[in-house]
Amino acid sequence: MKWLLLLGLVALSECIHKVPLIKKKSLRRNLSEHGLLKDFLKKHNLNPARKYFPQREAPNLIHEQPLENYLDVSDHNLFNPQDSSTYRSTSKTVSINYGTSSMTGILGYDTVKVGGISDTNQIFGLSETEPGFFLYFAPFDGILGLAYPSISSSGATPVFDNIWNQGLVSQDLFSVYLSADDKSGSVVIFGGIDSSYYTGSLNWVPVSVEGYWQISVDSITMNGEAIACSEGCQAIVDTGTSLLTGPTSPIANIQSDIGASENSDGEMVVSCSAISSLPDIIFTINGIQYPVPPSAYILQSQGSCTSGFQGMDVTTESGELWILGDVFIRQYFTVFDRANNRVGLAPVA
Repeated sequence: MKWLLLLGLVALSECIHKVPLIKKKSLRRNLSEHGLLKDFLKKHNLNPARKYFPQREAPNLIHEQPLENYLDVSDHNLFNPQDSSTYRSTSKTVSINYGTSSMTGILGYDTVKVGGISDTNQIFGLSETEPGFFLYFAPFDGILGLAYPSISSSGATPVFDNIWNQGLVSQDLFSVYLSADDKSGSVVIFGGIDSSYYTGSLNWVPVSVEGYWQISVDSITMNGEAIACSEGCQAIVDTGTSLLTGPTSPIANIQSDIGASENSDGEMVVSCSAISSLPDIIFTINGIQYPVPPSAYILQSQGSCTSGFQGMDVTTESGELWILGDVFIRQYFTVFDRANNRVGLAPVA
């Protein structure tokens, strides 16, 4: 049997490893082109925030029947334990909820190679079931989690922690650059920071909760007026989220302000001609303003334009969360500093 590899049950030598990121057509775009987006959004609107509560919701992982022979009809690259002489099995099972799906499987150990890094004795999840069609249309083969160990499924040691503990990277941090080109130029740098990817200086923001990469946001404004988060709010900086998401009420107001309306496919569409006249939306974080221009928050594809904002209620002890996904990160080179529990941000070059 072959398995879909899930690495994210999510350094002292002079080693920095730069790994190219290949940006493919998004899951959202794939679903839209197959006429499945509206049904998908409606189905998962029951609990879109479950990704952020893995322990609370673990008993309710499966909500529909898995597809028979699902992996046999997929063109994903698969992992076969029988082909590896260094693989070690365990009797432990794993189950994970993502924002849009879930999986169940088993845990095993093997050498995981990330770019030029050989991470030995790494525990990871081998997926047996993924209910629904989410992963079938996903452009990736697996998921590498890079958040804090406190939210690691089954208490497994995450890949980056294992890499650091083995002294395979120079610094206890990693950084991400997402290019404007959907297909090339994006990189993740393990153990270092490359200043050629940004302009000016990095501004550092303390991590407010060591789970996901959570930070405090001062306000969100447009045309000098607060449109959300007027008294401060919490946000997660998350490469695993494509859009900019926030509580449904303020997001609905933003959609109205930028002239977005829902089409028959469940997408929030905007007139492409409006992009030149729309204002920046400014996220003020730790006293620094981070403008997101309309060319970033309006997504253009095949002659159509959709809003890069999405409503999603994620309520935690620290309040409702915003998620600064790829729409934001594409504008700002981002450093995830585990050594100092902080996030660094600077405009991309």
